[in-house]
Amino acid sequence: MAVMHLFRSPGLPPAHLRTVLERARATVSGDIEGLATEVCFNVEASPPLDGPGMERLRWLLAETFEPEGFGASSFLDPARGPIVEVGPRLTFTTAWSTNAVAVCHACGLTSVRRIERSRRYQLLASRPLDADAPGRFAALVHDRMTECPYPEPLTTFETGIEPRPVRRIPVLAEGRRALERLDREMGLAFDDWDLDYYTRLFREKLRRDPTDVECFDIAQSNSEHSRHWFFKGRLVIDGEEMEASLMDVVRAPLGASPSRASVIAFSDNSSSLRGFRVPTLLPARPGGPGPLGERELDLDVTFTAETHNFPSGVAPFPGAETGTGGRIRDGHAAGRGSLVVAGTAGYCVGTLRIPGVDHPWEDPGFAYPSNLAPPLQIEIEASNGAS
Repeated sequence: MAVMHLFRSPGLPPAHLRTVLERARATVSGDIEGLATEVCFNVEASPPLDGPGMERLRWLLAETFEPEGFGASSFLDPARGPIVEVGPRLTFTTAWSTNAVAVCHACGLTSVRRIERSRRYQLLASRPLDADAPGRFAALVHDRMTECPYPEPLTTFETGIEPRPVRRIPVLAEGRRALERLDREMGLAFDDWDLDYYTRLFREKLRRDPTDVECFDIAQSNSEHSRHWFFKGRLVIDGEEMEASLMDVVRAPLGASPSRASVIAFSDNSSSLRGFRVPTLLPARPGGPGPLGERELDLDVTFTAETHNFPSGVAPFPGAETGTGGRIRDGHAAGRGSLVVAGTAGYCVGTLRIPGVDHPWEDPGFAYPSNLAPPLQIEIEASNGAS
């Protein structure tokens, strides 16, 4: 099915546009004088929308107070400079698309199958940019974990990629060696305990061979992002089951402290210390219009931590940005009336190799993995993303 394009300009709010322009001048080219932007809505509909349907879709996608900034053709003139377009990877439908399609169906546009937003940037420079500048700029403005550059306007959402067939891993016949081979092949990061445990699980308990899909899913479940459940599991040491889980051990000081200085110990992902009775401003009539009035309340202090190692290592700015959002969410989830006061972000990386600054301990020949950002980029962009 063909994809039609609708455009909305501008694509970025002014403050965000200024930030992108500053970064582009610093990292792509000092000759860039400005940026023009627009959003492209890539719409797949079957059957195609008729006149009234297109008008209704236009009404849904256009800015209410700036309808003149919406049209069926691009607002960018290719003669003014190179255009860079980035958008979501096509192998997965985004959450935004799912919501947009649901809204369209609720409004009677049932032929709309998928809508994805891409962002288009035009580089306005004082003189012609080098051939690599658009590529360097694209790397600056997209999350390479979930997005990709569009070298040409989308004509279809079909990627042409055929899923590989599911494989059975011969654990019954080969035992641990089969899992070791798959671990090396897929980078599952199984340690000796994992290899022994899953070999016993499939050979002795389940009595069947696992699939490569199952093994990949097991590896994700064991990642540092998904292993919170581990702390509430049964703890067996030298064959003897302990009375308390790791989480019980961590939370034990809450009940043992005679001062009761803590209020919450690991509710969701946060803990809380007993605070103070302080004056604060609250609505005089919650739920309706009215003035703010001063009241005294007991306000406790919450603490939480968040790791975003892999996302920040691959795409530093969005990875650290969403990590900070998760930390804020964890703090809010501990109770009502939460207020974010402060946060700290820290990064441990390899040698920075700052251009023009040489250190004897830095090996200029060391090659970092291509799927990870260089340390200097992590320090700069992750810091900006967390901020």
